Amino acid sequence: MEGMGDIPVVVAVAETQGFAAAARRLGVTKSAVSKRITQIEKRLGAQLFHRSTRNVSLTEAGEHFYAHAVRAQEAAQEAEDSVLALQEAPKGRLRVNVPMAFGRLHVAPLICGFLARYPGVSVDMVMDDRVADLIADGFDLALRGGTLADSALVARKIAPLHNVLVAAPEYLERHGVPETVSDLHRHNCLQYSYSRDFQEWVFNCGGDVETFRPGGSYSVNNGEALREAILGGTGIGRLPTFTAGPDLAAGRLVRVLPHCRLPSQTLYALYPERRYLPAKVRVFIDFVLEHLGGEVPPWDRDACV
Repeated sequence: MEGMGDIPVVVAVAETQGFAAAARRLGVTKSAVSKRITQIEKRLGAQLFHRSTRNVSLTEAGEHFYAHAVRAQEAAQEAEDSVLALQEAPKGRLRVNVPMAFGRLHVAPLICGFLARYPGVSVDMVMDDRVADLIADGFDLALRGGTLADSALVARKIAPLHNVLVAAPEYLERHGVPETVSDLHRHNCLQYSYSRDFQEWVFNCGGDVETFRPGGSYSVNNGEALREAILGGTGIGRLPTFTAGPDLAAGRLVRVLPHCRLPSQTLYALYPERRYLPAKVRVFIDFVLEHLGGEVPPWDRDACV
């Protein structure tokens, strides 16, 4: 039992491949993590990690320790979750990862209501358009759209995500309205650089699939910044309706090539697979479904998509 407190430290260093990143996860200093690993290695009489200037990697002995440590940590988590699952009132710190624009527009406004309903829960929400590793980064839950590749995660469907091609009325008055996909070659097509299909737009026009490689004067890795450029009349761009919906309903943006459909995706709540789902995770997912779920989510109700 002497080494039980060593397990989270070894697991954190192994999964983040560095003392600094492990320290951030554990909420301690880098020197404290390095000192603790040295103490563990001295006590065991074996080197657990190879150190280099770029990263930290497991030795053969470290691989053995890590494999058993992960199982021990999972067993401890299951023991805790089994108790929390029996409690009527969810409690504890909930770490949530959400995309930047979607999080600001649709999740952040829900947090006050969620905390008022569940005062025993505290929320640590990270908004980031990059795809986080839930397990390595210590998240309880993520909201994510698109293709799901990680089989270690459980996915629960929240709502469909539709995309539309849009422009400001002023831009179309100056440059004309495209009537075909080929017409887009004569326009300034703005891009969201974090998109998985950044280099190619695919349209379904009455059953005919057409592709277009956009090229324009502006690409950006933030959906709201792209929306601002389109609203300002800089060019034509592809936006999710959760961003563009209110602007379409108000007439600030109009659809381009409305007879052509862009691929849709699905918004999922993702969480690590566990035997017992912590109550704090379960109630947060239910709360999001209550406010954002359904085949016609709130951002699409007033816009023709």
